[in-house]
Amino acid sequence: MNYEEKNRNGAHHIVMEDRARITASGVEDVDSFDENGVTMLTSRGTLVVRGRDLHIDRLSIDKGELNIEGIVDSLQYIDEAQSGGFWARLFR
Repeated sequence: MNYEEKNRNGAHHIVMEDRARITASGVEDVDSFDENGVTMLTSRGTLVVRGRDLHIDRLSIDKGELNIEGIVDSLQYIDEAQSGGFWARLFR
C-alpha cells in the first residue's frame, strides 16, 4: 500500500520542524485560517494550530496534505461535542 492509499484510508500524520513548519496528512478540509490560527478537519478529528505569522504554504485536499509555516505555539484536537459541533462553527 503506497502513501496516497494510506491517506485515503484515514491515515493522519503530523510533522513539525523547529516550531516553524508543519506538514500534515489526512487533511479533509480547512475550516478557517488567519495569521494566528488554522483550523482543519482531519481523518482523526478537528485540529487547531495556533501561533503567529502563520500561512498555508501548500494545500492539496485531493491528496489530503497541508503545509503551514510560521511560529507555532500549540496544536490541539477538538472534540465535536466540546466545540459545539456544527452550530458553534456556523455562528462563529
